[in-house]
Amino acid sequence: MQTRSLVSLLALATAAAVALTGCASGAGGSPSTDGELRIVASTNVYGDIAAAIAGGAATVTSIMDDPAQDPHSFEASAQNQLAVSKADVVIENGGGYDDFMDTMLKAAKNDDRTVLNAVELSGKKAEGGELNEHVWYDLPTVKKLADALADALGKADPDKASTFTANAAKFDDVVSALEARTASLKTQYDGKGVAVTEPVPLYLLEAMGLSNKTPEAFSEAVEEGNDVSPAVLKDMLDLFHGHAVAALVYNEQTTGPETERVLAAAKAAGVPVVPVTETLPAGKHYVGWMGANIDAVAKALGS
Repeated sequence: MQTRSLVSLLALATAAAVALTGCASGAGGSPSTDGELRIVASTNVYGDIAAAIAGGAATVTSIMDDPAQDPHSFEASAQNQLAVSKADVVIENGGGYDDFMDTMLKAAKNDDRTVLNAVELSGKKAEGGELNEHVWYDLPTVKKLADALADALGKADPDKASTFTANAAKFDDVVSALEARTASLKTQYDGKGVAVTEPVPLYLLEAMGLSNKTPEAFSEAVEEGNDVSPAVLKDMLDLFHGHAVAALVYNEQTTGPETERVLAAAKAAGVPVVPVTETLPAGKHYVGWMGANIDAVAKALGS
């Protein structure tokens, strides 16, 4: 990536550092009437993106803001429910990833809010009955979300509509710079094999032209918290013993005996290992985080 693009990314990341947590006091089931916009996002990934688009014109609450939390087993609190009931805009991932949001939305009885579902915005459909719901690793989807959020905020606060649109345009520009980076890497590494412990980063890896060699049964079992059969585990380990992959990209937020064995096998075989996370690491912002992921994979492939 050119130096100018990196500077732009860092500048936007700094400007995005306005995400706030918490919610207003009081009862009721409708958006606030005090003139302050309220956005509730299911995870801190979407909360950070929302902060970049809203600037200082909205309070942003991220329901899941702890990297150690598992969205599949997350249980919302009464405070979370109150935040949703007061929200003008709610951002959820969808696709079965954050079902706790749907539960709260139904209970909130708030007909005036706008709900943005990232999976629906992505236009992605299940293939063979399976959908990779981790669409925040898909850069085109993130731009669609930014534009949809700017539109929703503009309708909620028409006086600031042009500001929200401009913020979204700036955000889209830096995400486009990330897309250009992945496209450049694709010209170098198209078709190169990689392995993953879970499908979390697959959209980003596919944008680089990389081919996922992981046995589907392995990543599916790890993602769902099930045991991996000995035969499937052997197939996974053989990828490293036979140097069938150029790198292992693993979700460091999910560990277990099978993933530890895979990690050890990759290191023993001299296969580069790239850690990624599902949620935004503390002190990071979306564009910088994704840029670092891209750079880490590029470094591994070039090693």
